[in-house]
Amino acid sequence: MKYKDKLQCGSIYHIYNRGNNRESLFKEERNYYYFLDLYKKYLHPIVYLYAYCLLPTHFHLMVRIKEWEKIENCINNENHIWLKFRNFLGTYTKAIYKAYRRSGHLFVSRYSRRLVNKDQYFFKLIIYIHQNP
Repeated sequence: MKYKDKLQCGSIYHIYNRGNNRESLFKEERNYYYFLDLYKKYLHPIVYLYAYCLLPTHFHLMVRIKEWEKIENCINNENHIWLKFRNFLGTYTKAIYKAYRRSGHLFVSRYSRRLVNKDQYFFKLIIYIHQNP
């Protein structure tokens, strides 16, 4: 899916990313908890979570974007959802930079996403995410 394609309300996506040069995204146990806290702050208000997996070098999320009327305090703007994802990963990146005196790219690229538009893919993806560890 190209980045110019906006995340659509009501659609299900596989969101994933990995550390730059296959480096760890989560260096300590507390990093996992912080990542999940940021998820609650930025993404929980705009998505329903079906499955997730956090591994030292990468993560997977399977989410459905909520409908506009279900999103509280939402600016009815197609960039609102994208900005929430950007703020989620950007805040995590800044915290890692500060905590570990790190610079350079934490993630290999912007988060990747795939539209889950077939039942077969939906079920295979849930299994894949849960068996990934």
